[in-house]
Amino acid sequence: MATALVAGVLLLVLPAAGKQVHPPPAAMELGWPNAKRAVLAATLTDGTPYEPGLFLNAGTSIGTAPSKDHRWVRLLERRSDGSVVLIRELPQGRSPSFSGLAAAGDTLVWIENLTQGKSSVWTSSLRRPAPRSLTADAGDVASDQSAYDLVIAAGSVYWTASGASDTTEVRSVPLSGGAVTVRAEPGDWGLSAWPYMVNGVISAPGTTLIRDLVTGRDRAVRSVARAITRCSPSWCEMSVVDKHGETSVELMRPDGSHRMRVGGSDMAGALPDPVVLDRFEILAQFDTNSQLTNHTVLIAYELATHRQVLISPDAFDVTYRAGVLWWSTGTDDNFIRHAVDLRTV
Repeated sequence: MATALVAGVLLLVLPAAGKQVHPPPAAMELGWPNAKRAVLAATLTDGTPYEPGLFLNAGTSIGTAPSKDHRWVRLLERRSDGSVVLIRELPQGRSPSFSGLAAAGDTLVWIENLTQGKSSVWTSSLRRPAPRSLTADAGDVASDQSAYDLVIAAGSVYWTASGASDTTEVRSVPLSGGAVTVRAEPGDWGLSAWPYMVNGVISAPGTTLIRDLVTGRDRAVRSVARAITRCSPSWCEMSVVDKHGETSVELMRPDGSHRMRVGGSDMAGALPDPVVLDRFEILAQFDTNSQLTNHTVLIAYELATHRQVLISPDAFDVTYRAGVLWWSTGTDDNFIRHAVDLRTV
């Protein structure tokens, strides 16, 4: 999912020959000896390709796979022992997709998209799968590939949709079902850690405001010259260009305090969301082959210790949701997936 994000910054951050050499980061196995990790085959035991969309822990995930006869697209729970539980299936002929997966306790929610462009929001218990529609009135759903595309909070599910006249619709529906509430916000917004949303999701300068959806209050983000800024309620990640044209990755609090440099001209943020769990900035380090392969060195910067931890020397398809980071190694045709539960570090 993050491949497009990484590819989009390659031309900006690829280092010139002879530039900046980073000290080697600590290997994950040594730096995080107690972290829960897993290695997963790209296919299920029936041989069908599996695409995770959410990890409940390092070994258990929710994702999609075709049926063996290719007549259905299945939404499944894949457990650490390799067994699977069917949650929902839709006919392949309708070109369905399941996205925005999110969970809270026993409750799973997702967005269903069909050929006709119609999107709907669904839910199911994880303990006893029984999918039910919350609404077919999802609007023109906006997906930023963020961990917050769908947010479960205060007994409802929240998401954003594109509105008329350069507005963003913040939509919600109770988990018990009912009418959809639509709140139009001028500008370009995306959900973040509840109850906040941030603007500048697709605009060049990035985040300038953080808004509390409950109180309606705004916090202005400290402006930084020659920088693209992406913020959570707690931290901002900046891609900064200095007067010589060199780039660096920096972090700061939204008010401009605690500013620190975490990566040089050969690095960029690897995820749409900065500083996951308010503890780790996930970085992609590029070399001259990265532009061709979209493979990068995957590194975590620990804010508490100010050290770098090497997650993978050759990673692609890097994704994060709900405390778990996962990525692939190998080639596009022959790969395996890895996951680490950052909550266990």
